[in-house]
Amino acid sequence: MTSHRMTGMFAAAAGLCLFIAAGACRKGADRPEAREEFLAAAPVKAVRAARDTISERLKYTGTVEARKSITITPDVGGKIARIHVQEGDRVSRGQILAELETEALRLQLKQAEAGMAVAEAGFNDALKNKERMDRLLKENAVSDQQHEKVHLAYEAAEAQRRQAQAALSLARHALDVSIMRAPFDGIVASKNAEVGDVINPMMGGFGPASGVLTLVDFSQVKIVVEAIQTDALRLHKGQAASLTVSYAPRTTFPGEISVVNPAADPATKKFRVEVIVDNPDGIVRPGTFGEVFFAVTTHENALVVPQRAVVENAYVFVIENGRAVKRPVSLGLENSHHVEILSGLVEGEWVIVEGNFGLEEGTPVVFEEGRS
Repeated sequence: MTSHRMTGMFAAAAGLCLFIAAGACRKGADRPEAREEFLAAAPVKAVRAARDTISERLKYTGTVEARKSITITPDVGGKIARIHVQEGDRVSRGQILAELETEALRLQLKQAEAGMAVAEAGFNDALKNKERMDRLLKENAVSDQQHEKVHLAYEAAEAQRRQAQAALSLARHALDVSIMRAPFDGIVASKNAEVGDVINPMMGGFGPASGVLTLVDFSQVKIVVEAIQTDALRLHKGQAASLTVSYAPRTTFPGEISVVNPAADPATKKFRVEVIVDNPDGIVRPGTFGEVFFAVTTHENALVVPQRAVVENAYVFVIENGRAVKRPVSLGLENSHHVEILSGLVEGEWVIVEGNFGLEEGTPVVFEEGRS
């Protein structure tokens, strides 16, 4: 190989190396710029503005109570002989729950029955005398004085029979109410007395004086809240409501308003509102706290976005050509999750819902779809 040919080959190789090096330098010059633009893009989450039904809701917190609750107390006093149930037992209407000692009551019943028999015999005798005297009077066989005397005896016998009948009914009633039965299907919430305790229904207080058992039915529950005046004016009986409780976070229990007190409490200046909620599965428990929601205004086919999309109640950020664009908006109805947009936004636009606070106009963004 001649020296000229070798020199040409070395020159070509050197040129190729210079070409590659020059390309590498150009690429190196481009990479920092691209990396800088990528690093300047803010990561955000966005959702599309969409049309939906939105309701303005009022929220209040109250204590859940069983709609039906009764203290089982006999109408007569006496010593408790038997208690057939325990706390937590489910009972049916008419089921025997407890009994008083009845020996004295049974003796009183026998006495009343005997008194009734005597009064009935006396009345029958007086009736026969009256009928006979009525016939004799028509025949002018007796004087008016004799007739009147027999009539008075008859009226006295009739009164004694009514008195005996009342005593018998009272004795039977006392015996009947000494056996305590469930007035409705429910659950025994508390046991307030023990066998052997003497109970007197005419006395107030705690322990046996407050009754033998407490029975509740919470297949329906009620929640009482105190509403401010402006809210109370927007509520009415029969209006729909809903209840949520912390121990069943994914369940909403529908209900309705049963009472809106027309007069404010003198101390708090608030209005008592009672809500009834169906609870057939017994999930909602009396004595717990719950949040009650009232839907007071509803708009159909409204343009809505999540609450967290709105900044300072004045504007949102939309994504245009990979950048955040500040858009002033007018707001309509709001609830705990969404807000109605009256103007400033078009259906289908991507609205930033996370990463929007502190964001500046025109900032490059990269986004992923968020939760509505």
